[in-house]
Amino acid sequence: MATETRVLHFTTPVTKGQLADLRVGDEVWLSGTIWGVRDASLIRLFDEKIVPDRDFEGHFFLHTAPSIRTDESGKVIPVSVGTTTSMRMDRFTQGCISQLRGAGIIGKGGLSAHSSAILVKETAVYLSITGGAASLETLQIEEIEEFIWEDLMPECIWKFRVKELGPLFVTMDSHGESQYKDVMDEANSNLKNYLSTLGY
Repeated sequence: MATETRVLHFTTPVTKGQLADLRVGDEVWLSGTIWGVRDASLIRLFDEKIVPDRDFEGHFFLHTAPSIRTDESGKVIPVSVGTTTSMRMDRFTQGCISQLRGAGIIGKGGLSAHSSAILVKETAVYLSITGGAASLETLQIEEIEEFIWEDLMPECIWKFRVKELGPLFVTMDSHGESQYKDVMDEANSNLKNYLSTLGY
């Protein structure tokens, strides 16, 4: 019998207890502060070791480089806040989760087994957002409150205030479960079975 998907609503910062309760398959909706990061800002943070004086603890890092516009008053307005593939930023998981005390990563495509071990050690999660959902995601951003390192635009650090950002799905949890590993294991098993029918 299939287990019914849990639908959970959180306001950041998220506690370790809340994160420990999350399991692969849960549907999550987030309100509060989300920090947007991308390759250039992550390189500055962790390779160049320049960390702004901000409190990232208990908040999520969204892999994004948004398109924006500025209105007549000078306010920055989000035009398209899409989510990019996470794997090429995999090496920065340690810094985001262990050093900055982030609650987890939001992105597409998942992270490595090494990152999964970090999520377990630090009680954090990876949340997947539906690919191609940038238009919906953008509407769920109430305001861009701040951006740090304008010289890196659009790959600077973004402080988004969001309301019911989602649906997000737990695809890697703090208990070592990974939907990506499960899919890969199943694919490898199917391939092995197929090859055996060919005499390999």
